[in-house]
Amino acid sequence: MKIVEVYSHLNGLEYLIVHKPYLWEEIKAVIDQVDAEVCKTKISKEKNMRGMRLYSPVDMNRSFKNLLVNAGWAESRVSYWVTKDSQLIRKTLSMDALDQKRVIEDAGEEAIFSYNQTDFVKDRVAIEIQFGKYAFVAYDLFVKHLAFYVKDQIDVGIEILPMKSLQSNMSSGVGYYEGELYNVVRQGRGVPAVPLVIVGIAP
Repeated sequence: MKIVEVYSHLNGLEYLIVHKPYLWEEIKAVIDQVDAEVCKTKISKEKNMRGMRLYSPVDMNRSFKNLLVNAGWAESRVSYWVTKDSQLIRKTLSMDALDQKRVIEDAGEEAIFSYNQTDFVKDRVAIEIQFGKYAFVAYDLFVKHLAFYVKDQIDVGIEILPMKSLQSNMSSGVGYYEGELYNVVRQGRGVPAVPLVIVGIAP
């Protein structure tokens, strides 16, 4: 695979280049090592692509995972407690999980456990490899990376997406770089409030 486009949101790329250039070089090397043609294993059953050989999201994810795990990237979780009272959520948002639960229950409300999980974190940088449906990309960009940033677990999030040229040879409904770039730019400069690097890849 190769990097075709990169978008830096809130100076995410600049942060990496200045503070953690070794991680940026490592990520570029991983992308370069993924053999797209080996991942072209899915035979389409969709009406307009029936019988065509497509790029398999499962195989591409597996390739990325093997390379990133070997390079020391690991899964991480951020746990927190939620409730139906918006004022309590505002009050507890910046607390650690145990304090959140206690404050919510002391107020007489039900504390509901929740968490965000990301597959690859290293040295306060998170990577999401996203070959799934559009909704999963939006969740990564506007919820997941932000949750880790607010909890002071990461300094920057990286979202790796297929370019439209790659997505056109995958199952329908997969998010792609150009579309998600539009969604981020449309929100304005400060949203989401987390430094991001959005990477578009293709064979």
